[in-house]
Amino acid sequence: MELILITTISYLMGSIPFGLILTKIFLKKDIRNVGSGNIGATNVLRAGNKVIGYSTLILDVSKAVIPVLYIKIIYPELVFVSSLSVFIGHVFPIWLKFKGGKGVATYVGILFCLNFMLGLVFIFSWLIIFFISKYSSLGSILSSLIIPVFIFLNSNYENEYFFIIMFVLILYTHRENVKRLINKEESKSKIY
Repeated sequence: MELILITTISYLMGSIPFGLILTKIFLKKDIRNVGSGNIGATNVLRAGNKVIGYSTLILDVSKAVIPVLYIKIIYPELVFVSSLSVFIGHVFPIWLKFKGGKGVATYVGILFCLNFMLGLVFIFSWLIIFFISKYSSLGSILSSLIIPVFIFLNSNYENEYFFIIMFVLILYTHRENVKRLINKEESKSKIY
């Protein structure tokens, strides 16, 4: 019963489409009709409002932090179930016909809850890759790969398979970006 409840609540928390909600309320736009059509923070930034974009980022991180941190404290043995459920909720939200975001901000929230060092490794990796390449998608993909590599090199971490699964999922959500990167058609991004 606890497993079902935690899975369901975590999924529903993850599926809250903050990017869509904020742009509809404050910009009177449907973010699904802007840029890439994605509901995540990167595309919200493309909508032209940095405050709404960064608010989306913070809320997408927070919707992972709240359930995962709670489960980590109360039911630590189910923290990876909660983490995966939150991520799946963001990527496949029931409210939007299972068409959600790419999950990077939510994954960052998960990482910081599971292990603060892993969150820092992801952020620093992403920043370095982004400032060199100017591609947000490339930073996200490579940083999500760096996490299981980092864990493999530091054998004191457990559940490395979870982080491999997360890399595969993030690679999947960025499949169109990968095609554009290969064809040199990917749009460069700004974070300021």
